[in-house]
Formats: sequence, C-alpha cells, structure tokens
Amino acid sequence: MIANITDIHAVSEAIRDAVAPVFLLTGIGSILGVLIGRLGRSIDRARLLNDMPREKREKFSHEFKILVKRTKWLRRAIGLATLAALCVCVSIAALFISVETGFKMPHVVLLSFISSMFSVIVALLCFLREIVLASREVIVPFNHD
Repeated sequence: MIANITDIHAVSEAIRDAVAPVFLLTGIGSILGVLIGRLGRSIDRARLLNDMPREKREKFSHEFKILVKRTKWLRRAIGLATLAALCVCVSIAALFISVETGFKMPHVVLLSFISSMFSVIVALLCFLREIVLASREVIVPFNHD
C-alpha cells in the first residue's frame, strides 16, 4: 500500500507516464471501429452475393473473390490492432507494477511499447492493402467503342 508522500509521488508519476499510452489505446480503438465496420460491410455484401441465384452469382464471381481477399486483409489488420492494444495494456500494467513492487521493468515497458507500434504499423499496412482491393471493385476499365 501507499505509505508516505514519496509513494504518492511515485504513483502520480506512473499515472502521468500512463496517460500517453491511454490516448494511444483510444486511437487504436477508433481504428478497430473503422476496421470492424468495413469487415461487416464486406461480409454483408458477400452474403448478398451468395444468396443470389447461381446464374446471376456467376456474373459477380470476380467481386466475390475480391471480397474474400478484403476480408482476409481486414481480419489481419483487426488482429494486429488488437495485439497492439494488448501490448499497450501490458506497458501500462508494467509501469504500475514497477511502482507498486519497486521492481524495475524498463525493458518490459520498452519491448511492449515497441511491439505495439510495430503491430499498429503492420495493421495500417494491411488496412491500406484492403483499401486498394476495395477500390478495384469499383474501378471499371473504360472501353472506347
């Protein structure tokens, strides 16, 4: 437990140090919201295509293949963004554990934060790939007749 003013000061420093990662969690949560929304729309469109009669469905086979690829990239991005959020949580927890126990864990904080940043970067790259695939669905070559 907190025994004296020095302990209170250490806890307040840990809280101050944890504020930036908490804002990062908010940003990652927003990214996850966008990714999940796009995933939901892709899945809904795929279901709609699957419910079409076979002869009509064959006209949309190219779109369906793109939807499958998009879904895979979105699942990767969601998994990586979730991993990033978990790494931020580990970083924050390590800060408070080190204050409470006195056990210094700068490497745990550093590695978990670096892992989080790496995961966010790769998640955003996966999201970018999904956007490229989504734009292929709507870009139709212009034929000069």
